[in-house]
Amino acid sequence: MSKAVSRQNQAPFEVPDNLGSTVYHLISEALIQGRLRPGERLKIRELAEKLGTSVTPVRDAILRLVQEQALEMKSPRDIRVPHMTLQRYLEIRAIRVKLEGLAAETAAARATAADIARLQDLVARNNDALARGDHAAGCDLNQQFHFALVDIAGMPFLGGILSRIWLQMGPLISAAYAAGGQDMIDYHPPLIAALQQGDGPAAARAIGDDIVSGGHAILLHLQAQAGA
Repeated sequence: MSKAVSRQNQAPFEVPDNLGSTVYHLISEALIQGRLRPGERLKIRELAEKLGTSVTPVRDAILRLVQEQALEMKSPRDIRVPHMTLQRYLEIRAIRVKLEGLAAETAAARATAADIARLQDLVARNNDALARGDHAAGCDLNQQFHFALVDIAGMPFLGGILSRIWLQMGPLISAAYAAGGQDMIDYHPPLIAALQQGDGPAAARAIGDDIVSGGHAILLHLQAQAGA
């Protein structure tokens, strides 16, 4: 067989390692949902044991997350969830207002009664979680609410972009949720009302208020961290 024919029979792209992708998504999910906190150290062997894998897919996933600035590696043995700086937070906040505003405005033209009920259920469950002091559950429900908007808008590509952003925001929101969780969801009902009315600009304003004013506890957390 000639070399030319041999090359034609080769796959043009390498098939990704499904296990490596699974590990990446599991760690990403922990970051987005705030189950990992700023400054928390990740140990490759320990993670591999918990996930029941070898160290290779865990190491590959961590290196990918380091490249995406979701994790920082000071040395091969010192891998941590980074602390957010005030400057970076303000930049990310401005980006979120634009992108999540687009999702909210688009969702207003598409939201069904079932979609509204889904969002209302998330808010009710979040209020219940905060009332019983379950801030981890509340933080997770808050994240679900924000990504439900993207789902309702029917914008999966935008969802992928926002997931990259929330890799960095999830741990920070979690750290501030105990003090400011209620403020972070008080702007959700006005947003739902705008969606019910099909008012795209009002929906975009509501999610902007949620991110900026509702996120005031995050600013306080960062300022306290800077002064420590």
